[in-house]
Amino acid sequence: MNLQWYPGHMTKAKRMMQEDIKLIDLIIELVDARIPLSSRNPDIDELGKNKARLILLNKSDLADERYNEQWSQYFKNKGYYAVKVNSRSGGGLKSINGVIQEACREKIERDRRRGIKNRPIRAMVVGIPNVGKSTFINSFAGKACAKTGNKPGVTKGKQWIRLNKSVELLDTPGILWPKFEDQSVGVKLAMIGSIKDEVVNAEELSLELLKMLHGHYEGVLANRYEIEETEDTVKMLERIAVKRQCLLKGHELDYEKAARIVLEEFRNGKIGRITLEYPDGADDENDQ
Repeated sequence: MNLQWYPGHMTKAKRMMQEDIKLIDLIIELVDARIPLSSRNPDIDELGKNKARLILLNKSDLADERYNEQWSQYFKNKGYYAVKVNSRSGGGLKSINGVIQEACREKIERDRRRGIKNRPIRAMVVGIPNVGKSTFINSFAGKACAKTGNKPGVTKGKQWIRLNKSVELLDTPGILWPKFEDQSVGVKLAMIGSIKDEVVNAEELSLELLKMLHGHYEGVLANRYEIEETEDTVKMLERIAVKRQCLLKGHELDYEKAARIVLEEFRNGKIGRITLEYPDGADDENDQ
């Protein structure tokens, strides 16, 4: 599968972030805990040079807890602050204020030496489309102050949000990058819904997902769909279509409908807590 999606508003959003970075003390980067490397925009590291960095492993409730811990440690070893969160339920959010203060301790000390008191920490919230930035901001702030939606591209402009006396957040639109050097990155992004479904072949994508699930989580498909698992992913999709009665006129199987069921149930956690990237080979993957 060859996937690219970089609409014009993302170029504009990136320029806007480059202009605003001089105002910022901290970058809070949300990644999807199921694919922590593929859901990181490589442009952010360039943008955030010399800034304090906090990575939030969002949707950690949908990811395999074993790997959540390993990924959290992986990012800490790279010099980032890292917290596992579930923005929808509020899990992990209580610890973030303390981590923000710790990450910006040098800045706070510098202000104190200069006699500057009570200047709030300014944090830019960044991440790819559909990673949950707006949901995080709403949960963290305790009120609905950023638009939310379960499709990529909901936040189109920037907005400042004052959390309390000590922290202000700058919400930014979700941006991808112009070219995926590794096509498996684009495939994983499509699986979690960060690339618009309209530009994706759902059947091909679901076959890739079935292959990954059978390879790393043998038995979850058998449990969810009451089918016999096999290396033949087309056969598995066929069995899922039969089980879920995905039929066209004339009783032909509706493979596309079955594919969309598999993708949707993976995205909302009904298949199980699944992680599609593993920290062991993380250094190699990150260098590609």
